[in-house]
Amino acid sequence: MRDLARHAADLLGVPLAEARPMAGGDLSQCVRLRLGDGREAVAKTGPAPQEEARMLAAIAATGAPAPAVLAVDEMVLVLECLPDTGSGPGTDADLGRVVARLHAAEGERYGWHADYAFGPVAIENAWGDDWPAFWGSRRLLCHAGHLPIPLVRRIERLADDLGNRLPKRPRPALLHGDLWSGNVLYGGDRVSGLIDPACYHGHAEVDLAMLSLFGRPGPGFRAAYGAPEPGAAERAPIYKLWPALVHWRLFGDGYRGMVEGFLETAGV
Repeated sequence: MRDLARHAADLLGVPLAEARPMAGGDLSQCVRLRLGDGREAVAKTGPAPQEEARMLAAIAATGAPAPAVLAVDEMVLVLECLPDTGSGPGTDADLGRVVARLHAAEGERYGWHADYAFGPVAIENAWGDDWPAFWGSRRLLCHAGHLPIPLVRRIERLADDLGNRLPKRPRPALLHGDLWSGNVLYGGDRVSGLIDPACYHGHAEVDLAMLSLFGRPGPGFRAAYGAPEPGAAERAPIYKLWPALVHWRLFGDGYRGMVEGFLETAGV
């Protein structure tokens, strides 16, 4: 922790006064810094700090809140500290407005200009023009070498049928890519920042499915974000399957039931 903190302070060109570990950080090390000039900052590692900095800049460019990048190199990302006081009565509605603003940004194709990762699990982002093919190859079949054969066969059947289940060319919205409650910071009744992104362009329902993977925002979210697209409920388990597979690979067999549950709900 101390080495990370010193390296971050050196990048900023300011003496380090104090470093404290931060909660969370299953896949990266995260430290809160107090600097010699009185400022505070957050330093974190990650699979590709410079790519994460580009993702945060892309989020901020939409008008959605994200922490400013204070410094970055190939090892460390240094970010501004944002308010993190917990959610309040109006936060669901504000989150709806924030995510709608994010998703209003549109790319030309599906994917991102670089691959990324959740820890040791690769996120393949090569550009594509066919959304069901992108989801099948880059988000589902890519896990085949790490799963029991019976489950691989079910995922293959689902992937073969995605052309009948997913829209062929939905609007390629800018996605956060890992939009669960732990990656949303609140200050009062407002969202203060979206953090730890894994951005790419894809169907907006992917982020919405992720938001309901471990609980879901209240009705104020949907009222502010907008009504669901027809068929969204049927597509949700297909979109939730990807993070479930990632969690299984990262954290073990405790997530197998989640994977099997989404496959069953999807009818395969």
